Formats: sequence, C-alpha cells, structure tokens
Amino acid sequence: MRSGFRFVSCVFILLSLTFGVAGQAAEIVKPRGYAPPALKASAQLKSIVDDAVARVVNDDRQDTIKSTEIAVTVIDLRDATRFHWAGYRGEEKIYPASVVKMFFMAALERQLEDKKVTMTTELERGLKDMIIDSSNEATQYILDVLTNTASGAELPKKEFDAWQYKRNRVNRWFSSMGYTNINVNQKTFCEDAYGIEQQSRAYKGQNRNMITTNATARLLAEIVTGNLNTPERTLRMMNLMKRDPFAVKDPNSQATDFTGKLLIDRKMIDAKLWSKAGWTSRARHDAAYVETADGLKFVIAVYTENHANDREVIPTIVGQVVDGFRK
Repeated sequence: MRSGFRFVSCVFILLSLTFGVAGQAAEIVKPRGYAPPALKASAQLKSIVDDAVARVVNDDRQDTIKSTEIAVTVIDLRDATRFHWAGYRGEEKIYPASVVKMFFMAALERQLEDKKVTMTTELERGLKDMIIDSSNEATQYILDVLTNTASGAELPKKEFDAWQYKRNRVNRWFSSMGYTNINVNQKTFCEDAYGIEQQSRAYKGQNRNMITTNATARLLAEIVTGNLNTPERTLRMMNLMKRDPFAVKDPNSQATDFTGKLLIDRKMIDAKLWSKAGWTSRARHDAAYVETADGLKFVIAVYTENHANDREVIPTIVGQVVDGFRK
C-alpha cells in the first residue's frame, strides 16, 4: 500500500514540475538555445529617426504634437547576421493599447509548441480574433489561458498575491529573454476593468500594461526572423499579422489607417506589410514590418500619445524612414 502511495506521489510530483501545481499551466520558457538578437546601434539610422520625429513635431499643423508625445524604434533587418537599430525615446514606458496582443500571441505560440497548452477550435478562434480583429474579449480569454487566472471579485491579500503571481507569467517569460522596462500582465477592455482586474491594476492604473517601442520592435523582429519559435509557428504568427492595405475597404482598419496608409498614399502596391496596431481615446500606435520592392526590410514601432485621431503622424514617420533608407 505504501509503495503504491509513493508511486502515485512521485507521479504527482513529476506532473507538477511539468505542468504546474493545482491546475496551473507550466511556466513559459524561452526556446532551447535561445540567444537575444544581435542589435547594433546605428548613428546613420539614428539620424533618420530623429529627422522623422522632427518632421512631425515641426510640421505646421493645427494639431501640434510635442516631441514628448512620440516614441519610435526602427530595426533594419537586411543584414541577417546583425540588425542595425535606432530609437527616439525608445525606452520610455508607454501604455501600448492593443499592441500588447502581439506579446500574448508570441507567448501562446510558445506554450503551444511546448505542449503546455493544447490547441482547440475555440482557442484558435480566440487567437485569430485577438490579432486580426483586435478583439478585447478574445484577448481576455487568451490571457486567462496563458496564466490560469480569471476575472472576478476582489480577493484578500494572500489569495490575491497568489493570483497576481500567476498573472505575471508572461512578464517572467519576457524577462527571462532579457526584455526590460515592460509590463504585460493586464487584459484589454472596451470600457474599464472591474473587481480583481482593477485590483491587479492597483486601482489607479499603477500596474497597467506598459511597453517601450524598443521592446515592441525587438519582439516583432524576433517573430519575423523566427527567433522565438519553429518555422511553422513563425509562419502562423506572420499570417495573423499580414495586412493588405489595397484589399481592405475599411478606412479605420489596421491595414489601412496606420503604416498601411503610407503604402496607400504612395501607391506602393509591391510593398508587403505585417503589423499590430493599437488605438484608444488617447493612444495611437503601430508595430510594423515592411518589405519593399527595392529590398528594404525593416521593423518600425511608433507610439503616439494624446493624438489618437491624427491619422498622419505614423505614416509620416514611416515615410521619412523609408526616404532616409533610400538616400
């Protein structure tokens, strides 16, 4: 009897180490042999980025935008062995709006590959809706799956601390890969958070999602180059972010109203675009990977604050970067 008990106990311990305890999914782990991308600061690219920001700030428009309301990071992916990069306020922590969904997508695909989460028809629908349609409800579901947490009533401190530890699982994964200065542990909502979700935000928003454009551009570059997952899962993520500005009729879509607007305005029909945008009443952001017919391959992350309805800032900055590359 005791031998049988010891056997069952050993099996339980093994399963606990593999899949977590008390129903918790296992921790997200970085890919085997993972190495952060080789990023080399480029003075030339820095000049291009600074000039692009100056062009927007100094533009004689009624809706004046301040330099402190923009953050930009660009990574040149033409050299597969070393990525040249530059940023403007690239380490500034900014509320990312729906751009955070790209971080959740990468985490989920890692868990799927490691067989710590099982793909279902419903999960596939949620992932698609989170990235293609930018559904907040789908995002809430995906984050619950990733962290084994759920919305509900506020909790006493001890229970809340245990809940919050689980909710920080995605943060721990990115931290293990060297990402800094970000917080990606909150759901997105159309209106507001309530109950434990508001408790998790520390009530006044002190624990909101916050991401830098440096981290955003790095993540997108790592997705594009397959550094986070297998070729098959990389292709899956890329397909979810693929945008065709010339095939979409909605003027407010991720394909047409952010980086895609530049491609439309300049009739760059041979360019290719992958992106994840974010838009709230105060924020207007885009993270995009662009390939052009003349060989440009670059990632750009642009965050703007307090100018959510200005449709020109992001395409203007991206256009200046394209022109700077071509000089």
